[in-house]
Amino acid sequence: MSRDFTPRDSDETGREFPVREDWPVESEPVPLELSPKPAISQEQERNTERSLEQLPRPIHFTRGRTTLYDRDRGYRLRESEIRTIAELGKFRVIALADLAQHAYHGHRKQFDQDRQNLIRKDLVRQGTFEGPEASPRELLTLTRRGHRLLRASRLLPGTQEVHHGFVKPREANHDADLYRLYQKEVPRIAAKGGRNLRVILDCELKRKINRDLATFGAQARAEIAARHGLRVVRNKIPVPDLCIEYENREAETARVHLELVTEHYRPRQVAEKVRAGFSLYTPHGETDHLRRVLDQHELTAEILSL
Repeated sequence: MSRDFTPRDSDETGREFPVREDWPVESEPVPLELSPKPAISQEQERNTERSLEQLPRPIHFTRGRTTLYDRDRGYRLRESEIRTIAELGKFRVIALADLAQHAYHGHRKQFDQDRQNLIRKDLVRQGTFEGPEASPRELLTLTRRGHRLLRASRLLPGTQEVHHGFVKPREANHDADLYRLYQKEVPRIAAKGGRNLRVILDCELKRKINRDLATFGAQARAEIAARHGLRVVRNKIPVPDLCIEYENREAETARVHLELVTEHYRPRQVAEKVRAGFSLYTPHGETDHLRRVLDQHELTAEILSL
C-alpha cells in the first residue's frame, strides 16, 4: 500500500526452547572470557545495553509444553504454539498457508492441531477474506486475549511492538503478504551478518513520525525522517509497508525498508518509493509491469518477486 506523511511438539522431559536469537533459554553460567575485549563504539555499547534490558524471559518446557499466565488464567501450550502466537503478534495478520510453510516447515498436520487449539483457547482468530483472483483466503490474527498473553509472558523483546486483530479488513490480504516479504528478505540480511531482527509495521512508523512532527514541527521533517532511517521525497516522508531493523556485523543498527508494489500503484507512487530507497517486491507475475513503469520514468531499482 502507498503510505506517506505530510506536516514441533516433543516428548522429551525437561526440554527447553531451541536456541534462537529472540528465544533465549535457561542455561548454565558461561565462564568469563579473559581475553581482552576490542574497543567498541558508543552506539555498539548502547545497543548491547538495550539488548540486555529488552531480552524476553527464558522459558522452560517439560515434555514439550509449558504454562503461560495472563492475570489469573493459565494456558498449557506447546513450543510450536508459542512460536505461532509470537509470529502473529509481530505481523498482525498471516495467511494459514504461509504460516504452515515457514513456521512449521510444511508440517500441515501439526500446524492444524496447533491452530485449532489456539482458536479453541480464544488466543487466535481465523477469518476468510477475498484473495487474489477473488479466491477465498484464510488468515489468522491474535485475539485481544492472545495479545495480552503475549505481552504478559514477555515472549518477545521489549523493543518489538505487538499487534492483534483484523483492523482494516480491506487491507488484510496485503498486510498478510508482508510475512512473505519478511521471509524473502531474512536470508539477504543473514548473508550480510545481520542479527537480532525487529519487525516494524507501517502503523508503528506512522505513529512515531506523527508524534515527532507534532513535537518538533514540519520544519524538522528532514531530521525526523533521518531519525527513522527514511528520506523526504517531494516534501513528504514516504513510509514503507515493512521495516526490518537489525544489528549488523559491527553491532550497529541497520534497517531495510520493504514495499509490496502491486498493479494498482500509480507511476508517481512507484517513483516515490524508488526515490525513498525502498526495496521493491511485486506479487508473482507483476514484475514486467513494474519494470515498464520504472523505464518510463528513467528510474533504476532492483525488483524482487514473491
